[in-house]
Amino acid sequence: MLLKIENLHAGIDNREILKGVNLTIQAGEVHAIMGINGSGKSTLSKVLTGHPGYQIKSGNIFFNGEDITFVEPEERALRGIFLAFQYPLEVPGVSNEEFLRTAFNIQQQKKGLKELDPIEFFQVLTEKLNRVGLKPDFLTRNVNEGFSGGEKKRNEIFQLITLDSKFCILDEIDSGLDIDALRSISSTINQFLQAGKSILIITHYKRLLDYIRPDFVHVMRDGQIVKTGDITLADALEEKGYDWIVS
Repeated sequence: MLLKIENLHAGIDNREILKGVNLTIQAGEVHAIMGINGSGKSTLSKVLTGHPGYQIKSGNIFFNGEDITFVEPEERALRGIFLAFQYPLEVPGVSNEEFLRTAFNIQQQKKGLKELDPIEFFQVLTEKLNRVGLKPDFLTRNVNEGFSGGEKKRNEIFQLITLDSKFCILDEIDSGLDIDALRSISSTINQFLQAGKSILIITHYKRLLDYIRPDFVHVMRDGQIVKTGDITLADALEEKGYDWIVS
């Protein structure tokens, strides 16, 4: 078991949004959560990564068998949890190379391994750049500053494969991508999965699931997972919408 969520109740500003979420994800599995706006999908992603703006009222989150319900977000990241944002933030004044080398070396410290100097780290990054279709001059640009939507999404996946996280949450990463960018990013994510990693895909639509095939599809409504199935559930949602599902 990689991730286990037990009866999770959480919200923001004294408003309960998650109302008893239960979910188990094994290593190597791909899960997708679908649902209308306001159903609690993105709140779940924020709570899993420890966003300080959200409060957990009750329930537990276990990762690799350890209770991380109230673990700080930085520690969750070091343990291998990664969130790819729908709208990645810009970080003016910090280059992609600086940002990633700092994060990478903190991981090295955590593992008791040698930190890499800029030359050593550049060698690590070169292969990763090719995998996501980015040029070397991308490394000198400030994080997400002046990036197109597609570049921001590629940068998220570039960060993911560089940090080699165990578990990735893709929060509507397909939004704003044309079909070529979607195919390219999906191909890289599928390579990432071959190493036994796990992914939680949060999306409104089925099109991303045509490229990254989930083992399980869950439907979220009013802060709870109300239905679970395989890819045929996503097919049914595409055809019928969400109204036919009752909690």
